[in-house]
Amino acid sequence: MVAIDQGTTGTTVLLVDAARIVRGRGYREFPQIYPRPGEVEHDPEAIWGSVTGALADALKGADVRRIAALGITNQRETTLLWEREGGRPVANAIVWQDRRTAPFCATLKAAGHEPAVRERTGLVLDPYFSATKIRWLLDGVAGLRARAEAGAIAFGTVDSFLIWRLTGGQVHATDVSNASRTLLLDLRTRRFSDELCELFGVPPALLPEVRPSAGRIGQTRGVPGLPDGIPITGVAGDQQAALYGQDCTEPGDAKCTFGTGAFLLMNVGAEPKPSSRGLLSTIAWTLDPAPVAVGSAKKAAPPTEARETAYALEGSAFVAGALVQWLRDGLGIIASASEIEELARSVPDSGGVTIVPALTGLGAPHWRAEARGLISGITRGTTRAHIARAALEAIALQNVDLVTAMQADAGRPINSFRVDGGAAANDLLMQIQADLLEAQIFRPEMVESTALGAAKLAALGVGLPPVDKGGETARMRIFNPTMPAETRANLLARWADAVGRA
Repeated sequence: MVAIDQGTTGTTVLLVDAARIVRGRGYREFPQIYPRPGEVEHDPEAIWGSVTGALADALKGADVRRIAALGITNQRETTLLWEREGGRPVANAIVWQDRRTAPFCATLKAAGHEPAVRERTGLVLDPYFSATKIRWLLDGVAGLRARAEAGAIAFGTVDSFLIWRLTGGQVHATDVSNASRTLLLDLRTRRFSDELCELFGVPPALLPEVRPSAGRIGQTRGVPGLPDGIPITGVAGDQQAALYGQDCTEPGDAKCTFGTGAFLLMNVGAEPKPSSRGLLSTIAWTLDPAPVAVGSAKKAAPPTEARETAYALEGSAFVAGALVQWLRDGLGIIASASEIEELARSVPDSGGVTIVPALTGLGAPHWRAEARGLISGITRGTTRAHIARAALEAIALQNVDLVTAMQADAGRPINSFRVDGGAAANDLLMQIQADLLEAQIFRPEMVESTALGAAKLAALGVGLPPVDKGGETARMRIFNPTMPAETRANLLARWADAVGRA
């Protein structure tokens, strides 16, 4: 199984066997483009180059003829437009972090559109999502809107762009989880809405076909290093893929991915759960599994699995690992991201320092695009170690806000809290998170749950038998809360005060 994990700063490709053991790995970074403050772009060709480069690294020495299927997971709301004839991108991709459409979102809110949009899509009117980015590109590139209305231009989130490239331009599709992040999909019908397209000024001719997250989507054609005909059978947005990769398949199961941002999702079952506390309702996945292969025979999938859709509540903190990157690149407090844990451990606490990491505004549950980062509580005795520890606390404190809102909206406690992503390897951060949540944190041996989820969806879609979950659970590390109640209460009070001033 090949899993392509196309992220915000780079692409990881894993070659995974039937027992979910990684047999090959490749990773390629690509440049970030910052045209103006608040704007973030990617070169689509750089994205594709990172995919083909990581593929080549992961498949070195492998017998590519034995690859059963391919899965894709991706940064979600990032918006690309390309020409249907030839596949040339018409502009840089506008990244999910980009805030340039905030004024248009404010105009729609002032006109009273947000309640109806929220009820239909589960999302809020925020620059985070794809629809306003599409409109900005159509109006900002000369002649593009007319070409889009004529059907000459294709839109996609990154999964759709990769499917197009991987199939040699034969398939223009996305999966339901990515489609649910566009502000254009009706959560209940799982189809793009003409009314929402009209509201956002998006021609329906631009849009891809919406497919299940597990099921046959297309097959490879003309991809360097891959034979033609490999089926693409698993696709999901990165956070939904991580939820599936962590086996959070029962209502009440939750995970948090610590990547560029922190993304907390809770499986809420077969019906969408509206939020009144600033969270998002989203589609976790739709499964359309192939018959399970048993020897040379095929065993039909159980009826309950056929076309099964699960929904989730989601809370997104825009900045998590990116805060550590800023300490490294912006302030020079550390030389590499891996140094932060040792530096933060060198002091017993943050010395009264509190950081609000609103470097690109505040996400859920606050949704304040105008908020800016804040460091408070600095004294003459403050050292870089105190700032490092405060940064780890800030990442964890954001998640306390999210969990509190999530449990209230869901009307139930979280069954189990699982973590993944690069920053989840930081033991001190995980301990701080357990302390502040007053809950056990479960970290799998393999923290690349996003790519693993893509592989597992692809395996389901091609009809491979499932793997016993018991062995994976046994390999988890558990972090138990140990922080005194008074210390926790003081941290939460300082955090609430600082957020109010950010």
